[in-house]
Amino acid sequence: MKDTELPYLRRWVEPAAEALEAGDEPFGSVLVGAEGEILAEDHNRVASGEHCRMCAAAHAWVGLGRIVYVASSEQPAQWLGQLGVPARPVRTLPVNEVVPGVVVAGPVPEFTERVRQLHHRFHRR
Repeated sequence: MKDTELPYLRRWVEPAAEALEAGDEPFGSVLVGAEGEILAEDHNRVASGEHCRMCAAAHAWVGLGRIVYVASSEQPAQWLGQLGVPARPVRTLPVNEVVPGVVVAGPVPEFTERVRQLHHRFHRR
């Protein structure tokens, strides 16, 4: 993880919180250009943290480059299991199992507790 990426990851948490407030699962996305400019950001209307298999494949096909994520796909699965939420019908896979050539960094421990709390809030509703 690069220190220069941390501000973007902090920004990722805000759309995730916005998603929760809108009634969606707490996931966000920030697309950063090569020069450090934010090209797009939004909260997902359906779940995605570490890219799901479909998003990882699309990311690789269009050649977006490095993927940096706050929470792994396995972390929310563990958190939800602790709450007694049934497992998702699709197995979680790390990005590099889907697209081995993409450079991936994450999860980021400094955001783990905040993201875990967002997931707990969503599933306790």
